Amino acid sequence: SSPHLVQVRERIRINGQPISKDLFNKYFWLVYNRLEETKDPAHASMPAYFRFLTIMAFHVFLQEKVDLAVVEVGIGGTYDCTNIIRAPVVCGVSSLGIDHTSILGDTMEKIAWQKGGIFKPGVPAFTVAQPERPLEVLRERAQERKGSRFSPQCPLYLCPELDDFEEGCRPLELGLAGAHQRSNAALALQLARTWLQRRGCQGLGELKEIPPSTKVLERPVPLAPAFQLTDAMIQGLRDTEWLGRTQVLSHGPVTWYLDGAHTTSSIQACVRWFRQAALNQDKPHDGSEVRVLLFNATGDRDTAALLKLLVPCHFDYAVFCPNFTEVSVANNADQQNFNVTLENALTRCLENQRTWTRLLEEKVGQDPWISSPMWVGGLLQPAPARGSLLLVPPAPRPLNSPALVFPCLAQALRWVAQGRDPHLAAPVASGAHPHPAASSGAVLLREAAAVHVLVTGSLHLVGGALRLLDPALSQ
Repeated sequence: SSPHLVQVRERIRINGQPISKDLFNKYFWLVYNRLEETKDPAHASMPAYFRFLTIMAFHVFLQEKVDLAVVEVGIGGTYDCTNIIRAPVVCGVSSLGIDHTSILGDTMEKIAWQKGGIFKPGVPAFTVAQPERPLEVLRERAQERKGSRFSPQCPLYLCPELDDFEEGCRPLELGLAGAHQRSNAALALQLARTWLQRRGCQGLGELKEIPPSTKVLERPVPLAPAFQLTDAMIQGLRDTEWLGRTQVLSHGPVTWYLDGAHTTSSIQACVRWFRQAALNQDKPHDGSEVRVLLFNATGDRDTAALLKLLVPCHFDYAVFCPNFTEVSVANNADQQNFNVTLENALTRCLENQRTWTRLLEEKVGQDPWISSPMWVGGLLQPAPARGSLLLVPPAPRPLNSPALVFPCLAQALRWVAQGRDPHLAAPVASGAHPHPAASSGAVLLREAAAVHVLVTGSLHLVGGALRLLDPALSQ
């Protein structure tokens, strides 16, 4: 799977655990040296980072004799380097979203075409509820999958809703929060069932094959039947963990909400989850709750569209920083992106800061929640509409939420935590943050009974934050 959050070994797991440092070291050099010895002298280049790790992962799985390999596509499908498996057991396409538009195309239909490229002749494929036209594209791609006039096309099925599995039994518990995880769970069940059926397991519900005389395009994608779940499946759904996705870390008065959402659809799901999760927290008696957004986005993503979706969460502060954990990342190669300079990353953060400020200015007057708070002796009274403390930076007119930029994650997290998170050192003494919003905000963050921080916009940002907030992950 990709990307990794803290250490590159996370990408290659066996029985759920990242391979050991010794195993990674052994197979890395074995594959590297073999490629170095056999590469074409006329085109003497090694595979790029992701391609190398894909080759290495396949080699690890073969050498370690795994029974089943679950391979997540890197980007798209059709032209992705993972798409060299000629006859997988089963293929799955989860909910489609707009992402990587410079590579995959700028419409859902173009992206669906790329995703359908993993379908193989005669290999069952499953997808979840999709918009009508992209689903048609997936259907067309499945019909195209014919190796010859004798080989069958790819049978494509729609996963039933998770509710259909719950009929006659108690509701299923999911280890991952968020309503969108229900469709992921339904897809996972169908993929697992197909593998178990291939292994000869009984009582898992048979699929209805499409009659050969019926063209796929003349009918909707057939619905796969729900089936009786085994105890192991129920336990698997309940015990699933995936770092950096709807993850909550409670560190005393500071609660960190981490979600690597980076598309419009996933940010919408993140907002629903965060608002619900933050509301479920016990409210402080004095009402002094502060909400902070920590955000960054990378690549060709429409940052303004993502930030606009986050405005309704009513953050008191928005903090922007690059994905670098420290300004100097020389000792942390796992977290380093050699394709992006610090200057470019900071320029993007400043653009995000301006976008956030503009979005809030537009919101003033439209949203009854945003009132003009009163300046009181350098600090603020609680805003009566929400009971939380707000800060007004020097500006032509009051804004609801100051936006700050920090050069690295460590500085941003320390400012937000203000020494109240035992995993983080206290920020440097006064003078380090000449901006009035930073110095005044530090007082509010230190005195608030509860601080809720949403970290989102990039899996790399979340990974860097996790490395600092949970040092054990780096071991």
